[in-house]
Amino acid sequence: MCTLNKLALAMLLGSLASIHLPAQSAGQKTEVMHWWTSGGESAAVAKFADAYRAAGGIWADTAIAGGDQARSVAINRMVGGNPPTAAQFNISRQFQDVVEQGMLNNVDDVAARENWDKTLPEPIRNVLKIKGHYYAVPVNIHMPTWIWYSKAAFKKAGIDKEPVTPDEMFAALDKLKAAGLVPLAHGGQAWQETIVFMAMLANVGGRDLYLSVLRDRDAAAMNSEAFRKVLLSFKRLHSYIDTASPGRNWNDTTALLINGKAGMQIMGDWVMGEFVAAKQVAGREYGCMPGLGPKAPYLIQGDVFVFPKTSNAEIIKSQKLLASIMVAPGPQLEFNKLKGSIPVRNDADATQMNVCARAGMEIMKDKSRHVGIGEIYLTPDQNGALTDVLTAYWNTNMTVEKAQKNIIAALKN
Repeated sequence: MCTLNKLALAMLLGSLASIHLPAQSAGQKTEVMHWWTSGGESAAVAKFADAYRAAGGIWADTAIAGGDQARSVAINRMVGGNPPTAAQFNISRQFQDVVEQGMLNNVDDVAARENWDKTLPEPIRNVLKIKGHYYAVPVNIHMPTWIWYSKAAFKKAGIDKEPVTPDEMFAALDKLKAAGLVPLAHGGQAWQETIVFMAMLANVGGRDLYLSVLRDRDAAAMNSEAFRKVLLSFKRLHSYIDTASPGRNWNDTTALLINGKAGMQIMGDWVMGEFVAAKQVAGREYGCMPGLGPKAPYLIQGDVFVFPKTSNAEIIKSQKLLASIMVAPGPQLEFNKLKGSIPVRNDADATQMNVCARAGMEIMKDKSRHVGIGEIYLTPDQNGALTDVLTAYWNTNMTVEKAQKNIIAALKN
């Protein structure tokens, strides 16, 4: 765990002074369950832990590799009557069933104090607020379809400017391939293939088609020539990956860019934490593109913490303290600087962030570019069915026509 230096600690305590922090009883441990296990992620979550301890809390870390595994353990423990104090989920409909089963405490007091009804972007607000109550504390905003590139690889391949259209992107990939580099660093896991698909749907299809497919689940849109073009572009990317791709973790894939062995990676801004951990600087060793073109849709995702229901007054105090810490200005800034995401607070100091994060914060001011990641619009079952179709299409000889038909069936209302 990282330790705050005296100056950082003073700034942190100053940021907490303006909010009401419920006291935690001595000896009351707060078990925080999450899946942040990579180097950059661990450094980031340590900032929350440091802030919590500075406010008098006792942080007990339970890190479980893999989001699906961590969520399953958290839910099983809630059902079994032995829940953690707080558990990580994504900004999605993943925890809706848990809410409907009455297993979470709401965080309406934090939401009211932070004025979430007005300050949270609509795609986030719509999944956190269920039947008039907020049930999760958002700690960041992630954009999962950034296009990252190695400056050294681009130079070796003779690419002198960032691509701004799909055609320019494919031309750059061809140059990287000709230079003997891995053109597209990709971790061959189903969720990573879904991210690449989302990127192509947003950048090749555009905002209207993206929403027609994922939000509206419009069969006509999925049967269209425009959507067929999206799927063909998605599958074309497979020809640019390396043979070691299947099963590779996202952070190991990012290491290919860090080491200059690969040119591009389509992945969320959490990879920035890996660049930070490797002492690489945005704009110097690596570049970042939030999309292809100045008006590309900006996909919104992020992480939240939920607080399992309990009648134990001391645990409730711990939950309220932790919730207050996680949305306070100081911890928000320190966490997100290392995580690669941007603060969920709209009053965060952008000058403290790197060029990629500042670009994201600037885009967030333009509501016309806001769309949710697929999980915001889809139920877990629909999302799982879509992922199954996409990974089968990516890894087999499935025809594009068959993929269209299967996606329509997967997203049937």
